[in-house]
Amino acid sequence: MAVTDEAIEKIKGMIVSGALRPGDRLPKESELAAELGLSRNSLREAVRALSLIRILDVRQGDGTYVTSLDPQLLLEALSFVVDFHRDDTVLEFLAVRRILEPAATAMAATRISEAELALLGRQLDALGAQPSVEELVAADLEFHRGIVQSSGNSVLCSLLDGLSGPTTRARIWRGLTQEDAVSRTLHEHRAILSALRDRDAEAARSWATVHVASVEQWLRSTL
Repeated sequence: MAVTDEAIEKIKGMIVSGALRPGDRLPKESELAAELGLSRNSLREAVRALSLIRILDVRQGDGTYVTSLDPQLLLEALSFVVDFHRDDTVLEFLAVRRILEPAATAMAATRISEAELALLGRQLDALGAQPSVEELVAADLEFHRGIVQSSGNSVLCSLLDGLSGPTTRARIWRGLTQEDAVSRTLHEHRAILSALRDRDAEAARSWATVHVASVEQWLRSTL
């Protein structure tokens, strides 16, 4: 194991064991290096790596702290990783969305508030019958983000938010090349909203599955 990896594991062990808790300030570098049996250089590299993935927060002139370790904060690193996807992995991202998004939509059916339903309705109405592809894709992201937030599961929300990036270009491409893509998307959004208004979790799940699968099916046929 590389010395930096060993340092990371030792700091991780302190956090997992509860020796360091969310919000705690790490001991001085020299003290912590001696305590863990590490060189100051390897400790410094480990702190830098853990700050990149939002586990540690390095505050200039103040010290290094354990972050809140909130799942949403930690999952921000997922977006960074996802940005390095290749075009041939878009189908895999869509497959994961097809697993997670219908589940989140079904959860939202029993938890979404009347105010949130009204907002989704206004967003769809504002688009009109013939939005541009760019307008539709932006609205699509906002529509699904609002629904997933209503599921009440912040981890699920963060995961889907991180996964949405790679599929955006595919959705724009579909909108520009598939004749009925815009009208189909609007119809599917209306169907999802109707199921949510009816508090019908299974119908909401089914329509969300159809919605994601239609993009996936189109992309498979074009590759």
